[in-house]
Amino acid sequence: MDEHEDGPAWPPSAGPPDAEFSGTELAGVGPPSASVGDTGRTWQPPGSFARRGRGSRLLGGVSGTVISTTSTLVVLGALVAIFLLAPGARAVEHAFFNPQDMWASFVGDPQKGYYSVGAAIWLNIKMFVVAEVLILGLALVIALIRQSAHPALFPIRILATGYVDLFRGVPLILVILAIGLGVPALSLPGVSDQSNAVYGVTALVLTYSAYVSEVYRAGLNSVHQSQVAAALSLGLPRRTALRHVILPQAVRNIIPPLLNDFISLQKDTALVGVLGTIEANKAAEIYSEQVFNFSSFTVAAILFLILTIPLARFTDHLIERDRNRRLAGAAP
Repeated sequence: MDEHEDGPAWPPSAGPPDAEFSGTELAGVGPPSASVGDTGRTWQPPGSFARRGRGSRLLGGVSGTVISTTSTLVVLGALVAIFLLAPGARAVEHAFFNPQDMWASFVGDPQKGYYSVGAAIWLNIKMFVVAEVLILGLALVIALIRQSAHPALFPIRILATGYVDLFRGVPLILVILAIGLGVPALSLPGVSDQSNAVYGVTALVLTYSAYVSEVYRAGLNSVHQSQVAAALSLGLPRRTALRHVILPQAVRNIIPPLLNDFISLQKDTALVGVLGTIEANKAAEIYSEQVFNFSSFTVAAILFLILTIPLARFTDHLIERDRNRRLAGAAP
């Protein structure tokens, strides 16, 4: 009897013994040509940090959860201990974390000379929303101008490049001061009589449009030229190809960095307070000057965290989803 008749010398699910395997498959770094002990997992490229199976990518299962929880408690306990054992801990606690002052600054009392930080945060939200919409439109126009190769647009491209260099190089607070103090001094009807919030939003739009236009350009350059060639070969005009083929792909690629810029924009609305606008940070400053306590700044910080952390987590979600989509497209 042949020695191979005693039993199967090769697992049936792995294919016949004479099947050809590449070196990468034998090394365990390539896509398996057959499912050996299929566990329902999807093949991931080597070096990938993507989530495998249903376990947490960050915690790594039950043991990882225990270890991460323990290490987190140790680190937090050490930080709390350092704070509580510091010689000036009580003074800092009274100055920044006084519950009575935190509540008083949150609700405000104009009769006592200070404003509500909780109500003032709504102005930050309004400035953020208006600025975001204007930035998206202006930055796209600047990016398209800089990407254009038409000879007639050469002077405009030079101006667009100078605009980006100028507002990316000048600190935002200086732009706010220049707009907020310079424009009213021009005494232009309908322009110089606006509120400080309008001037602040204008400065935010001018500065952030320079940054976001470069994000748009990166997204436009990330679309492969074959996509453009395919659209033109179908008879689509360049404008139609840009609108329906190039821009959708570019915007999808730049959503995470755009959201990161808008997280910074939400925080930078606090700089508009240098013009005297009563937003959250300015209301906190007024309170601290009235009662000589800084707990109002803690309240303002908490309110900004409530606004920015969900957007940051949403950005992480989009990055994770985009990575999974790309890995799924790379899998055989």
